Amino acid sequence: MATITELKSALKETLEARGVLGQLKARIRAEVFNALDDQSEARPALSHENLLINELIREYLEFNKYRYTASVLISESGQPEVPLDRQFMTNELNVVEDPSCRSVPLLYGLLSHFLSSGGEKGGKRFLRSSAAPTSRENAVCPVGEASRAGMSEQVPVGSTSTEAVNLHGGYR
Repeated sequence: MATITELKSALKETLEARGVLGQLKARIRAEVFNALDDQSEARPALSHENLLINELIREYLEFNKYRYTASVLISESGQPEVPLDRQFMTNELNVVEDPSCRSVPLLYGLLSHFLSSGGEKGGKRFLRSSAAPTSRENAVCPVGEASRAGMSEQVPVGSTSTEAVNLHGGYR
């Protein structure tokens, strides 16, 4: 007859093999967080920038099937339950997507864009707060699926902050 320790071990191995154990742990953490969350404490207003950042993160989390992590993000941040429209996001972020980008989160395209951007100062980008005007001089389109298919890897996107960043391909 199997001991309790052996039964626990077999159950744990079975749940791990089926990919359920990680989901259960994440769900328990989310439920504990919700139980401990002080609903009487008012949250600070969700800024426009935080709304966009949270939505980029949520899209990434859901794409990668980190659903419970996404649920904690939504609960803790006060992000709307209904995801923001992707077209709204691209308009707000001033990006134009290549059709090959639309199957992956915007965050992949943005990361790809900045990883492949050359420019002055050894390829480093000078980051400013959202309050400061930005320049996209020497910015280039990202190297991704579309670039490997024969599109130019370095296409200038312009020098004004009103010109859209072009996202091609995407990583996963």
